[in-house]
Amino acid sequence: QVQLVESGGGLVQAGGSLRLSCAASGRTFSNYAMGWFRQAPGKEREFVAAISWSGGSKYSTESVKGRFTISRDNAKNTVYLQMNSLKPEDTAVYYCAATRPYYTSSSRPGDYAYWGQGTQVTVSS
Repeated sequence: QVQLVESGGGLVQAGGSLRLSCAASGRTFSNYAMGWFRQAPGKEREFVAAISWSGGSKYSTESVKGRFTISRDNAKNTVYLQMNSLKPEDTAVYYCAATRPYYTSSSRPGDYAYWGQGTQVTVSS
């Protein structure tokens, strides 16, 4: 079992930045690929970014490329999402998620076994 706790959300003006953190506990963090997803009111949960066990492979959805960066620190059992040039359409609850051990990273929510409780990000215009 893996427990995930997100932090770092908040209210920011358009063009601003936030860094989300997701602290993991319970198992060997470096065995799990990690992802960030978001869900806006009335919309389905959507993929934002994912990173492999080692951090050597990462990718993101087209709408955040060049603005958001996913990273991880396995020594700290933490995955990050640096969000720059934020837009009002980035407003959502952001969730981090972990795959099952040794699974590859994925953009599909169904491939993730563990989820955090979410952190709200609100971008004002």
